[in-house]
Amino acid sequence: MGREQGGIRHPELQRMRVTLTIGVIGLCATAYILGAWQGTSSSNINPSPAVYTRTQCDDDSDAAPRASSAASAQPSGTPLDFQAHHQVVGFNESSLVPEKISACRLKYSEYTPCHDPRRARKFPKAMMQYRERHCPKKEDLFRCLIPAPPNYKNPFKWPQSLDYAWYDNIPHRELSIEKAVQNWIQVEGDRFRFPGGGTMFPHGADAYIDDISALIPLTDGNIRTALDTGCGVASWGAFLLKRDIITMSFAPRDSHEAQVQFALERGVPAMIGVMATDRIPYPARAFDMAHCSRCLIPWNKLDGMYLVEVDRVLRPGGYWILSGPPVHWKRHSKGWQRTEEDLKQEQDEIEDLAKRLCWKKVVEKDDLAIWQKPINHMECANSRKVKETPQICNSSDVDSAWYKKMETCISPLPDVKSEEEVAGGPLEKWPERAFAVPPRITRGLLSGLTLEKFQEDNKLWAERVEYYKKLIPPLAKGRYRNVMDMDAGMGGFAAALMKYPLWMMNVVPAGSARDALGVIYERGFIGTYHDWCEAFSTYPRTYDLIHADEVFSFYLDRCDITYILLEMDRILRPEGTVIFRDTVEMLVKIQAITEGMRWKSQIMDHESGPFNPEKILVAVKTYWTAEPAQKR
Repeated sequence: MGREQGGIRHPELQRMRVTLTIGVIGLCATAYILGAWQGTSSSNINPSPAVYTRTQCDDDSDAAPRASSAASAQPSGTPLDFQAHHQVVGFNESSLVPEKISACRLKYSEYTPCHDPRRARKFPKAMMQYRERHCPKKEDLFRCLIPAPPNYKNPFKWPQSLDYAWYDNIPHRELSIEKAVQNWIQVEGDRFRFPGGGTMFPHGADAYIDDISALIPLTDGNIRTALDTGCGVASWGAFLLKRDIITMSFAPRDSHEAQVQFALERGVPAMIGVMATDRIPYPARAFDMAHCSRCLIPWNKLDGMYLVEVDRVLRPGGYWILSGPPVHWKRHSKGWQRTEEDLKQEQDEIEDLAKRLCWKKVVEKDDLAIWQKPINHMECANSRKVKETPQICNSSDVDSAWYKKMETCISPLPDVKSEEEVAGGPLEKWPERAFAVPPRITRGLLSGLTLEKFQEDNKLWAERVEYYKKLIPPLAKGRYRNVMDMDAGMGGFAAALMKYPLWMMNVVPAGSARDALGVIYERGFIGTYHDWCEAFSTYPRTYDLIHADEVFSFYLDRCDITYILLEMDRILRPEGTVIFRDTVEMLVKIQAITEGMRWKSQIMDHESGPFNPEKILVAVKTYWTAEPAQKR
């Protein structure tokens, strides 16, 4: 009986299964018919998405939102549109209509907005205030392109540019006449020649530097960064380059027309600047050596304020070199048209001030006098009399140097434990210094900067430069000499390029949360503080390559980025190159603006690949000049 029940199906079960099958088939058929009917009746409905009414979050609300009347619109004959209309603008495309920016008049071909001689006349001459930075107000900014002079040519390639420059690029003969005896500059047909002379070294800067080298060690790698105050055409800095010493040279825009412009045309670092009332825009403990060759700075006046400022930027153990008045006054008094008594008094006052700064006089020989700053302030602080001036400042804000007034107190050095210890830490010799961890990092003086971040930054920039060389092949072939990094970070870009025949102006934006300009100098490079909402302290057409790493995202809410781009155009040479790194949205804005500035550009992928949201915009300023028919 059990076997029968297990092997034979009951008739009732069979009937039940048949009934269920028929029922399922009937439901499917009904659903299909209903679906076909609904599809036919709604095929022409406007494809606007349903707009849902706001539902209340209580127990009586429906489980699903209710479609509003917008979803029940009347049938329309409008066909479905499958095209995407709100996509991100593609690389190298822009929905923005570029503003066509016109050229300025030819008379502005050497315009320096923050050092305009016409504006300078409105300021006091006392303490050289009228030679300081005085930038135009917002309503006075030029919204035009500074033109190159007619017949402008690309500068000579380095190192030939050290000796020659085209006359048409800087059409000024004044220095060749005024400084003829001193061999600053000579006109030879369609070009200038730079014999290497200077006011105190008419026989050449090379021989003059040899004289210095006989007194202090210039070639053992301990001296790498130098400062030249009142530099002329920067021949001193130019001839130090072959000794692996890089010099920040500065001079005012004054009667010696275009002296800084000549320096940069030669491919030598220089800025427009002056010792006046503001600190010079460099951090404390930046330079291994400072130099004044008849720079006419009144070192012994104003409570010694200018020599105190040199002390601030000199590194512990750094040297100050003075040639010209009043050194060797017994020999030169008649030529300087000053009395011996006056010159002797000036030298005595400088000697006394140097002692009160705790400097040691190293040597005075012929036309040279050299002092050395102490390696720390331990002995200096212990031996000072209570009311002796200058006092050591109480403030530790020694690096602040953007529109910061000079002080007449000595900038304090970091504390030491013994008289033999170098304040702030010793530096490696050059070139090891470039990649050695800077003391400001090892001692934890900069928040957020660590050994690991420093090493990662070096690796990052090595990779970026390798990628840049693929994007811009001339980068590794000597095409670019004067290079600027608008936000230099820790100087990684400069370090990655140090084997090439170029120099880098490392700019750290004023007000930046991470001020690493002191680190850059400790690595053996040079740079300056600057606010890119204002014009840079240089002449037009003085840089071959400019790098801007997220600069525009930083300044987007601070000032009109169009004026930053116009300033970049002013200082960039015709056919010069710019590398921007930023978000796609920002680069598209930049590209649209530069299109109206006669630039050609292309957005490229990040070096890590197309999925990185940061992109690279490479731009080239096209060649054009002012019309010769225009009158100055």
